[in-house]
Amino acid sequence: MRITLIHNPGAGASRRGSSEAELKKLLRRAGHRVRYQSSKEKGWRKALRKRADLVVVSSGDGTIARVARRMAGRETPIALLPAGTANNIARTLGQLERPYEELIAGWETARQRRLDVGTAMGPWGERHFLEGVGVGVFADLLARSEGKKSSKAIKKRKNAVELGMQRVREEVERCEPMDIVARLDGEDISGRYLMMEAVNLRYVGPNLHLAPDSTPGDGQFDVILVSEAERSRLLYYLQHWQEDRERLAVLPTRRGSRLQIEWTGFALHVDDRLQPKPDAKPREMAGVVEARIDGTGVRFLVPDSRGRRD
Repeated sequence: MRITLIHNPGAGASRRGSSEAELKKLLRRAGHRVRYQSSKEKGWRKALRKRADLVVVSSGDGTIARVARRMAGRETPIALLPAGTANNIARTLGQLERPYEELIAGWETARQRRLDVGTAMGPWGERHFLEGVGVGVFADLLARSEGKKSSKAIKKRKNAVELGMQRVREEVERCEPMDIVARLDGEDISGRYLMMEAVNLRYVGPNLHLAPDSTPGDGQFDVILVSEAERSRLLYYLQHWQEDRERLAVLPTRRGSRLQIEWTGFALHVDDRLQPKPDAKPREMAGVVEARIDGTGVRFLVPDSRGRRD
């Protein structure tokens, strides 16, 4: 196959086979023609416009999501060689902790799995999202971390997931509930919440398993609603997640495809992007923010662990 390889050379540096030379060797040994592009260089967007049978991404969630947003609505599928810290997308697709050689060998007979790519619109414009949109804990933590060197340092630590969980736990302990006026598919879900998250994946943030019953690609997201009454429940999970990573004490969840939030300039995130921006003008800091799933999607190749189609 003709492959466009988008690689983050800074991700997964300690993993065998994750360097540029090793990745090219693995892919060519499997008979593929490889066009290499570092995600650290400006040309990665242009590389995605060139003809290919498959786009391969070797990186973490941030780069995978950026590529997926660019590939939304196109027929060319994406294959993953996970190399990040949280790897929420690869974990949702069941492609984590598998040797690269096994994943590459499985592409020829792999099934294609579609993930929804949502659209978030607000006074600041329009943006696609893959992971989710939300206010409260995650957005406040992102705002608190923005511009701090410590956030970059954490990503380089081997225990980055543990540190991420600790930071989320500390934010849950100190945050105050906020009044949020919102509607989901036309139904009023307004309330006083610590967190409101419209999530498109089973795993978000530092591997938080917020939506264990979600079915990615089904045209809906899960809206997690955490009020003061659920604070202790969420804290318990954040304190004991290592004991049972796959289960989260059930939090109030609604399913839908169109979430509208009356926004007055409080911290709000779209994937890893924070709104409002520091230089935002007043007219860009108030209005209705709408997150929706409208049929736009991206295709991922998911090799079966036994090497055959499902």
